[in-house]
Amino acid sequence: MHSPANGQIFAIYYPVLAAIGVPANIAAIVILSRGRCGLSRCITRYLVFMAVTDLLVIITAVILNRIGGIYFRISILSTTPACSISTVLIYSSRDSSVWLTVAFTFDRFVAICCQKLKTKYCTETTAAVVIGAVCALSCLKNIPFYFTYEPLFTINKVAWYCNIKLTFYVSPAWTAFDWLDRILTPCAPFLLMLLLNAVTVRYILGASRARRRLRAQNNGESQSDPEMESRRKSIILLFTISGSFILLWLTYVINFLYVRIENNNYFTGFNFNDPKFILQESGNMLQLLSCCTNTFIYTVTQSNFRQQLKNALKYPLNLVVKLLL
Repeated sequence: MHSPANGQIFAIYYPVLAAIGVPANIAAIVILSRGRCGLSRCITRYLVFMAVTDLLVIITAVILNRIGGIYFRISILSTTPACSISTVLIYSSRDSSVWLTVAFTFDRFVAICCQKLKTKYCTETTAAVVIGAVCALSCLKNIPFYFTYEPLFTINKVAWYCNIKLTFYVSPAWTAFDWLDRILTPCAPFLLMLLLNAVTVRYILGASRARRRLRAQNNGESQSDPEMESRRKSIILLFTISGSFILLWLTYVINFLYVRIENNNYFTGFNFNDPKFILQESGNMLQLLSCCTNTFIYTVTQSNFRQQLKNALKYPLNLVVKLLL
């Protein structure tokens, strides 16, 4: 039995998510690419491509998959081959987005805690190589997903929709692949970001205490310290990005553990009342929301980005005023 209320929630949620996520990520790409946010070229490259992959997730997972599935039930995207390809694209862009966040966190860890390695690793060239490797490996790793589906039904020799094959749950090879997929995204990123952020914050706090003592001895009193302020902003940025990621992916991880520990199946069907569907789709909704948050994090934590965003929003209004006058 279908639940109209649940169906209406999804029918409203995903268009709103797309309406926010697409312009937010495009704004981040444009503003960061201009290089006027006071960030190094290395950091800027990471943040730009994080926004690019987030935008790809919104396009593939939200617009083509979710909105297309809700408002265009019968289309070429509903055929089994198209559905299978869509799944590969969704998971590839998702993994790229997640692991670029990890790569950015590691870059900041090296920049703050490994001064000898900083000059060699924290460069625009290294960032480009890391970004290329992450995206390429994400695509290769998700190709097997194309072979996990079978048609839900066939009409006039046309295979429609994607139903997960039974062998996916009973085959040791597919079980190992599913565990590997969930370990690589998002379990390993969870642990890596927690570890890197903990070590980074510990290093910053220790260095800050030593710096305060040194300045107190030299100046006799506490004064404003631009370096300390910069480090404080670094902590805030790291914690907000990684904290947002962990919170928004938590339900997704819980659903995976429930399926595997209980020897259950992932939900496939149209019964919006099924608790399995509610848990699974809630995890997907929150996970997709994580692709819209970084722009707002930059706006709150980075004053230069905030000013550039204000200028961008004022530009069309100023142009209209000039034309009218």
